[in-house]
Amino acid sequence: MGTSTRERIVDASAILLRRQGYAATGVKQIVAEAEAPFSSLYHFFPGGKDELTAAAIRSSGRIFQELVEAVFDAAPDVLSGVRDCFAGAAETLRQTGYADACPIATVALEVASTNELLRQATAEVFDSWIAAATERFLAAGIPETSARELAITTITSLEGGFVLSRALRSTEPLAVAGAAVASAVAAAFPD
Repeated sequence: MGTSTRERIVDASAILLRRQGYAATGVKQIVAEAEAPFSSLYHFFPGGKDELTAAAIRSSGRIFQELVEAVFDAAPDVLSGVRDCFAGAAETLRQTGYADACPIATVALEVASTNELLRQATAEVFDSWIAAATERFLAAGIPETSARELAITTITSLEGGFVLSRALRSTEPLAVAGAAVASAVAAAFPD
């Protein structure tokens, strides 16, 4: 967790959003988890819970992107990187009792049709992930015509896998989604 009061509030928000979603996360709970004075929340986030949630989404998005990039960087090739990302997501769910999933998808599913500020924040994160994955696939030699489609397929499969795995309390959906994406990536390389 961050060291400044603002960072602790953002970090606590991200953890609670990931586990509970937007509606179930209250500002009193956030400041208690962050061990911060209640007044500090409105000092740093005068727009209240929505402004704080948008900051937590953007922060979480950067952290998750760095994590995924580290997994890809450790893999011998892009295909292994894809497989490792899905396997790592499944392991995280298993280790946390299916509580820790993606806070961006959790919030997007809950409020994207009712809260424009949070819809924009989640869209920005997803757009950055799509761009980063597209660049990875291009760098691996996948043609431009396929790279963006594969990036979107990867992210939608990962996020959908999170949702189904949490609901079913099984990592099978992530395993199936990971295998399907790996097959699509393998097929996208020029002959």
